[in-house]
Parts: sequence; structure tokens; C-alpha cells
Amino acid sequence: MFGINEGIVDRIVRIGLGLGLISLAFIGPTTPLGWLGLVPLVTGIVGACPIYRLIGVRTNTAPKAT
Repeated sequence: MFGINEGIVDRIVRIGLGLGLISLAFIGPTTPLGWLGLVPLVTGIVGACPIYRLIGVRTNTAPKAT
């Protein structure tokens, strides 16, 4: 469905950001907004960002598969 369009640094940052936001749901200011961290976490794990695909951005340096 989606090809991998995120580079390794992008994926690490997304996973870290996602885990950080999700931790807000358990500690700190307990707010439901912490669950928005699922979006960067999932896109970081999967390696595909639908918004990147829409605007034509690729941070992955590997050759594009055809």
C-alpha cells in the first residue's frame, strides 16, 4: 500500500516523539491529547507517512522501488 518514505533519523525522531506524547497520558498533565502520540509512533514504526506521500517528500535515501 505505502512504500517506505521515511529515513532512519526521521523514524527514530517520530518514535521518540510518539512515546513522549503517549507518556503524557500516564504521567505529567494527564490529558487525552497525549494519545495523539500514536500517530507519529505508528508512522515511525511502519516507515510510511501519508502526508509525505501527498506532498511528495521522501527522507529515505534508498532507491525508490518501482
